[in-house]
Amino acid sequence: MSKKAICPGSFDPITHGHLDIIQRGAKIFDEVVVTVFNNQSKSPLFSVEERMDLIKSATSDIPNVSVDSSDHLLMDYAKENHAHAIIRGLRAVSDFEYEMQITSMNRKLDENIETFFMMTNNQYSFLSSSIVKEIAKYGADVSDLVPPVIEDALKKKYNY
Repeated sequence: MSKKAICPGSFDPITHGHLDIIQRGAKIFDEVVVTVFNNQSKSPLFSVEERMDLIKSATSDIPNVSVDSSDHLLMDYAKENHAHAIIRGLRAVSDFEYEMQITSMNRKLDENIETFFMMTNNQYSFLSSSIVKEIAKYGADVSDLVPPVIEDALKKKYNY
């Protein structure tokens, strides 16, 4: 039986930190579905469709990765898609505290779907989509933070 994992997030935009987690997860699981969830508490720069297209471009060299989106509760989405696991990246202790609360609730909703935490590569421990957007807004170089396709998309969004 093949093992499927969901890698959820808002990915606005996807960064090298996200890609690190996705690539490593793809080595462990037979299939990884990178799923864009629309976080109502955030004001996204890119539409869900744009984010999906950017993720598809950034992950096109990883054969067992697919991209999807959902407006459902993560655990409902995972069940509907026959996922065995959720992959989450951790940058710092503060991430762990937040993720632990979410994971505890997810286990209450469905104890058959495991959550796997992966520590982000040290070189990306400071990196977030919010930081990338803030830097890109002022025209600073983000080439070492995001793939070229994302850098180009940011330049278009910020008109430079």
